[in-house]
Amino acid sequence: MKKICILFLGFVIIILTALGGAVAAGENAGAPSEFLRIHIRANSDSAADQAVKYLVRDAIVEEITPWVAGCADRAEALEETKVHLKEIERTGEAVLRENGFSYGVRAAVRRETFPTRVYEEYTLEAGVYDALIVELGAGGGQNWWCCIYPPLCFTSVSGANIVYRSKILEIIDRFFAA
Repeated sequence: MKKICILFLGFVIIILTALGGAVAAGENAGAPSEFLRIHIRANSDSAADQAVKYLVRDAIVEEITPWVAGCADRAEALEETKVHLKEIERTGEAVLRENGFSYGVRAAVRRETFPTRVYEEYTLEAGVYDALIVELGAGGGQNWWCCIYPPLCFTSVSGANIVYRSKILEIIDRFFAA
């Protein structure tokens, strides 16, 4: 009986720790070094440039999702993104051409300042983040941004096979497996 009480108390402590972490995650999802952002900048604010920006976004997100879905951490996602920069540019340019636009696409990974952004239950504080920057043409229009890692905005892509892992759940599983 004593062993069961100790196990139960340990489980309660783990749950309370997890809940405390979840509350903290809801308020502030982590330091900028834990995230890899994506930022797609439209050529201009014209309706046509804004509309094609979303078509380019959809194609790029669909393309990069399988590359980063299997990444274990931000560093791996960052390296995987860097490897595919030319492919990302070609994908964007193909969408532009298909829609009658002749301006180009530039893709780069660099550190940029982002404002505070809320993604459902996560809040990313304003700060400097590593980001995939995709500029369409002059890149002077309104933009779209989100996260590549963790994939906060990629779950609606059809065919995406994203697996979320929980360190707390892994600890609990190991505890009860022993």
